[in-house]
Amino acid sequence: MASQSPVAPMLAKSVPDVPEPDSITGGLVYEPKWDGFRGIVAYDGDDVEIGSRGAKPLTRYFPELVEAFRRLLPGPAVLDGEIVISTEASGGAKLDWEALSQRIHPAASRVGLLSRETPAMFVAFDLIEADGRSYLDEPFSVRRAALERLVGGLGHPLHLTRITDDVDLARRWFTEFEGAGLDGVVAKPLAAPYAPGKRVMLKAKHKRTADVIAIGYRVHKSGSGVGSILVGLHDDSGALRNVGGVSAFSDARRLSLIDELEPYVERDAEGGALTGETDRSRFASNRDVSFVRLRPELVMEVRYDQLEGMRFRHTAQFERWRPDRDASSCTFEQLDRPVAYDLADVLE
Repeated sequence: MASQSPVAPMLAKSVPDVPEPDSITGGLVYEPKWDGFRGIVAYDGDDVEIGSRGAKPLTRYFPELVEAFRRLLPGPAVLDGEIVISTEASGGAKLDWEALSQRIHPAASRVGLLSRETPAMFVAFDLIEADGRSYLDEPFSVRRAALERLVGGLGHPLHLTRITDDVDLARRWFTEFEGAGLDGVVAKPLAAPYAPGKRVMLKAKHKRTADVIAIGYRVHKSGSGVGSILVGLHDDSGALRNVGGVSAFSDARRLSLIDELEPYVERDAEGGALTGETDRSRFASNRDVSFVRLRPELVMEVRYDQLEGMRFRHTAQFERWRPDRDASSCTFEQLDRPVAYDLADVLE
C-alpha cells in the first residue's frame, strides 16, 4: 500500500459562532472539534497506513494504533478521524498536545517508548470506504450510519466521535469541552458527499489560528537569540509569500530557538548561513531588515487577529510547532477572513 493517504481529507471553513441548523440546505449536525493530528487511516486487511492532512505519512509514529487497527477492524476500510493523546490533569483527563507532538521523532526506539508511556487514541468521525464500497458520494447521513456500524463498540483505542443535531447542545459542547482540551465545534451538512480537499464543513474555534511556514529569522536587537521569525504561506499559484512575523519570546525562549532553527538554516557552498532582506517600512527606514534564511519546511501554528491584504495586520504570536503538517499544505485558504460589513452600519 502506498505511504500517502488514498484521499485528501475534507476540510472546514472558519465561522465566528456555532451556526444555526438552517444555515445550509439539508440541515446540519454537530461534532466536537478534536485537537490532535488529522489522520486518514487506510487498512487493506493486512497493512495499515496513516496519512496526515498534508499527506505526510504518520504510520511509523503510532505503532500502537497500527496494531489496534489490525486487531479491531473487521475488514478493509478507510477512516477519517483525529489522533489524540489523553493524560491526567487537574479535574480529570485532558487532551495533551505536547505529548502528541513528541511522537514525531526520528528515532524508532523513542517512538516505541512513548507509544507505551503515552499511547494514542483514534477518534473516528467519517467513513470513506469499507469492505470495498466507496462512501465518497454518499451523504454524510449515510456515511455516519455506516461508521457507527463499523466503529461503534470496537473499544479503546478506537473511538467514535459524538454527534448531535441540537444546536443548543452543540453550543454547550463549545463551552464545556474546552476544559478537556477540545478547541471548538464542527458543523457538517447532512446531505453533502465527502469532498476531498474542499472546505465543506464549518468550524467554530476558541481562537483564530493559522498554520504557517518558518522562512527566516531575525536576530534579537540585543544581539543574542531569535528576535522574530518570518513566516509564509503558499498562494493559489503555489508561490511562497511572506505574511508577517512572530515575536514576543522570552529571553530563554529566544536562545533555545537558535538551536531549534539551526537544522533548517539555508547555507552556501562554504557552509555560511544565507541571508535576505525584507522591504523597508517608510515608518522605520533605518531599521535592520536583514534575516537568516530557513528552508521552508518547518510549520508552526500562530495566533493572529486580522489579515490585511496578504499579510497579518499585527505581529502574530507563536502557539506551537506542527510536526504533523507538510509545508506544502499551508495556504491562504485556511485563513479566517472577516465577512464584509458596511462601515455605514457601524457609524452613528
